[in-house]
Amino acid sequence: MSRRPVNAPQSPARRRTLKTLGIAGGAAATGLAPTLFPRAYAQSEPIRIGAQFHRTGIGASYGRWYERTATAAVKLINDEGGINGRPLELVVEDDGTDPKRGAEVVEKFATQHKVDVAYGTLFSHVVIGSSPRAGELKLPYVVVSEGYHVASGALNRYVFQPGITDVRSQVISMAPWVTANLGKKVTMIFPDYAFGHDHRDYFSQAVIALGGEMLELIAIPPTESSFTRYLPRIPSDTEVLYHVMVGPGVLTFVKELGEHFGSNRPEIFGFIDSLEAVDLATPQLEFLEGTYFWEGNPRYAQPDQTEHDKFYRAAVGVDDNGASVNDPKDVSTYAHMFGCWETLFIIKQAMEACNYSGPADRGAFVEAMEALERFEEGREHPQGEKVFDARIHQSFGHQFISRVKDSRLEVVHRTAIEDGLYEAEADYTTMAL
Repeated sequence: MSRRPVNAPQSPARRRTLKTLGIAGGAAATGLAPTLFPRAYAQSEPIRIGAQFHRTGIGASYGRWYERTATAAVKLINDEGGINGRPLELVVEDDGTDPKRGAEVVEKFATQHKVDVAYGTLFSHVVIGSSPRAGELKLPYVVVSEGYHVASGALNRYVFQPGITDVRSQVISMAPWVTANLGKKVTMIFPDYAFGHDHRDYFSQAVIALGGEMLELIAIPPTESSFTRYLPRIPSDTEVLYHVMVGPGVLTFVKELGEHFGSNRPEIFGFIDSLEAVDLATPQLEFLEGTYFWEGNPRYAQPDQTEHDKFYRAAVGVDDNGASVNDPKDVSTYAHMFGCWETLFIIKQAMEACNYSGPADRGAFVEAMEALERFEEGREHPQGEKVFDARIHQSFGHQFISRVKDSRLEVVHRTAIEDGLYEAEADYTTMAL
């Protein structure tokens, strides 16, 4: 695959230097109470962020932790002076993890709530269903999803994904490790919608380019509740079973997979999406011992844990096992929700760069976002450093491969940013505002 640096050339006038935010440690936000503004903000009109979260539907476990993470980040931003001296306010709407409802939420943000920016959406089919309306309304729509839909150029100039990497980058960065360490004859099980199709397409391409073979591609409807009828399609000579399932049936999926294979199983590599918000010590998950997972951010605090990760966990209210500090059974969606934290600081950075004052400055905000180039690892970016390609409105960062050991996840490999770079196939910056 042809690769070159992802940053498009920019004139010196468009370049921005990342600001050091100087956030003080020790802040904590463990609940979902409404944002309380410090007294200094009494006469300031808040900047309103329309938070489109999956409070219900198949994405509800993600939505709950996305909201909790965003609330913690907003509290920290407000405690440290807000944005351009104004407080930040989240206006939350539930999209039901439904694309039609998602478009209605975007409409409501723009016409009723009069928000400055819309933010937060995860599931790819909701992003795809909501983005056209955001473009029509000229409402910046900053998502925390993973699909290739933003970077593909299929959306519009008002849609960004700067705080989390996309599936294409994720899978091409990990395919070399998987094929070198686990095997080259691969069977894939994936959800039958855009997110799963990205896995199917780009991981398959990467495996074949590395001399591997895709034996079977098994697509499963996202609302499926039992998987036994699909499992016999797994070829007997499979060396690596690659799974990436999401939704309410994921625990059933893993249990039925264990019953199907017993002790005679291939190597198994999965995306932690299959078990986000699920305790790995849950009975009947013993089958996962010794299997591997992708993690966007390691759920369990590692021996080399950074101070930035410690700070972030404390602020959101997550313990070293990736569960709520108030309830060890309440397991977070740690591999994804960091994107909400980091994205809010990116929005803050762009608004400060263009001296954002209100909806009339949305075009300037879009251009300020496109002027960003790199995010250094720190309290605002605890998952790690990232580079941003303005042409495709997408960041590139590190990925983690972890192995299940004693019902915990231990990181065995961290990819380099360069491992996930690919040639841009679009350029949003050429579109009219």
